[in-house]
Amino acid sequence: MRPQALRALWLVLLASIALSLSGQAQSDSPVALFKKYYGQYKDTPSRVEAVLTLEGVEDPQVFELLFARGKDKNAEPELVRAVVRVLAGFKNEAQLTQIFDALKAEKTESGKELLLRAITDGKHKDRNGVIAALFADKEWTIRRMALKCVLASSDASCAPQVLPLCDDAEAAVKGDALDALAGMKSELVVPKAITALNDPTWQVRASAIKALTLVRHKDAVEPLIQRLIKEDGRLVPDIAEALANLTGQEIGPKPDEWLKWWGQQDKATYIIPTPEGIAFLRGKKSLKSGQGQGWEFVKSGVATNYNGIQTASRQMIFVIDCSGSMEALVTEKERFEAGNYPGFSRMAICKTELARTIERLDANVRFNIIWFATDVGMWKKTLQPANILNKSAAKEWVMRLEPIGGSSKEDLASVGLAGAANLDKGKTNTFGSLKTALGVNDLRTQDQNYKVEADTVFFLSDGRPTVGEYVDPDDILREIKAINELRKVVLHTIAIGEFQKEFMKRLADQNGGVFVDLGK
Repeated sequence: MRPQALRALWLVLLASIALSLSGQAQSDSPVALFKKYYGQYKDTPSRVEAVLTLEGVEDPQVFELLFARGKDKNAEPELVRAVVRVLAGFKNEAQLTQIFDALKAEKTESGKELLLRAITDGKHKDRNGVIAALFADKEWTIRRMALKCVLASSDASCAPQVLPLCDDAEAAVKGDALDALAGMKSELVVPKAITALNDPTWQVRASAIKALTLVRHKDAVEPLIQRLIKEDGRLVPDIAEALANLTGQEIGPKPDEWLKWWGQQDKATYIIPTPEGIAFLRGKKSLKSGQGQGWEFVKSGVATNYNGIQTASRQMIFVIDCSGSMEALVTEKERFEAGNYPGFSRMAICKTELARTIERLDANVRFNIIWFATDVGMWKKTLQPANILNKSAAKEWVMRLEPIGGSSKEDLASVGLAGAANLDKGKTNTFGSLKTALGVNDLRTQDQNYKVEADTVFFLSDGRPTVGEYVDPDDILREIKAINELRKVVLHTIAIGEFQKEFMKRLADQNGGVFVDLGK
C-alpha cells in the first residue's frame, strides 16, 4: 500500500478511536450517569447522594435536571437542601445566568424559595434588579427571602429599594428590612428604626434597637431613652446597651438617670463618641443581648437569675430533661455540696434549682415549664402569672418530676419487664422539646412563623439527643435556627453531666443565649 494511502487509513482509524472515546466519555459523565440511574433510586439518602455528585459540574444540564426536582412541593427536605447546595455552588457565568433568568420567570412560590435560598447561600449579588423586583411580591415570605439575599451578598446598592419594606404590612418583613439595612451599615435605617421603636410587635422593636446599636447616630439617643421608659422585659438591657454603645455612658437600665444625663447635654452641639472613644470609655466591655452582664439587674428587681444566667424577660419557659440518664449521680460532688440538695443525682439538683428560681420570680413574670424524655409534656398549656398560688403549684409539680427509664430500671428489663422499666420512654428528645418551647405545633402559637408567648427559653439537659424527628446535633442546630429566625426567642442552655457540651454551647450561641456548664 502506498505511504499516502496508509497515512490516510491511520488518520481514519485514529478519528474513529477518538470518536469512540468521546462517546464513552460523554456516557460516563456525571450528567449522563445521573440521567441513567437517578430514577432507579427510591430511598432519600440515595437520591441526595446522586444530586450531590453534580456539585461543581459546569454543565448547563445540571440546572435543568435539578431545578424541577427541587421545587416539587412533595420533595423531601433533605433532597431540597442538596439541590440548593449544588445550585449555590455555581461559579461560571452561564450557570449563574440560568439561576437569575429562572427566578425572573418563575411563578410558583416553591420555585422562588428554592432559587432565593441558593442565591443567599452562594452570596450572589443581584443581577438586573431580579431580586429587588421581588420586594413587591404578593407573598411576604418571598419578600423577606429577597431581603436575606441582599443582606448575604453585602450589596449596599440595594439599600434604597429595601427602605420601603421598613413600612411593610407584615411585621416579619419590617424586622428583616431593618436588619438588612443595618447589616449594610446604611444610615437610611436610622429614621425608620426610630419609628419602629414603638412598633406593637416586640420582634420589630428588637430589630430596631439592634439597628440603632449597629448604625450609630445622635438622633437615636433621645428616642431610645423614651423607649427605655416604656419598655418592660427582655428588651430593656438591649436598649441600655444601645445607649451605652452610642454615648459611652454605663448607666444601665435606669431611665431616670438617662433622662438626667441627657438633660445636662447641649443637644445642638452634642457629638457621639467615635467607636474608639466608646471602647475607651467602656473599657471594651459590652453587653450580650438579655444577659445583664455588667449591671446589677437582679438586685434592682429587674431580672430573673437561673443557674447564673440573668434575664430581664417577663415571659419565659423552663425546659428540663427527665430522660433516664438524669438519675445518675454527679461525679464532682464538691461543686454541689453547698447547695443543700436532697440528693446528688442530676435530677435532684436540677429540679431543686428550678423550684428555687420559681420561688424568686417577680409577680409580673409569666412562665411555663416543659419536661421531656422520649415524649414531651407541659405544666400548663399557656404561660402563667407568677403569683403566689401558681408558684406554689409549679414548685410542687417540679419536685414530683422523676427520671424516666434509666440504669436502675435495667434489671426489670433483664427479667422481661421492659414495659415496667419504661426504657423506650427514657430517651432524649431534644428537638421535640425545643420545638415545643418555640411554639411550633401547639396551642401557644398565635402565628405559625413568629408570634409566640415566650421571648426567653432556658433549656437544661444532660445528654446527647437519642430520639426524635432530628437526632444529629448539626441537624437540630440547623432546624432550630431556622425555626427561631423570625421568633427571635433567646435560648439559654444549661448542661450537667459527662457528655460533650459543644452542641449545647452552639445552640445558645446561635440563638442569642448564654451557655452554662454546671459540672459533671
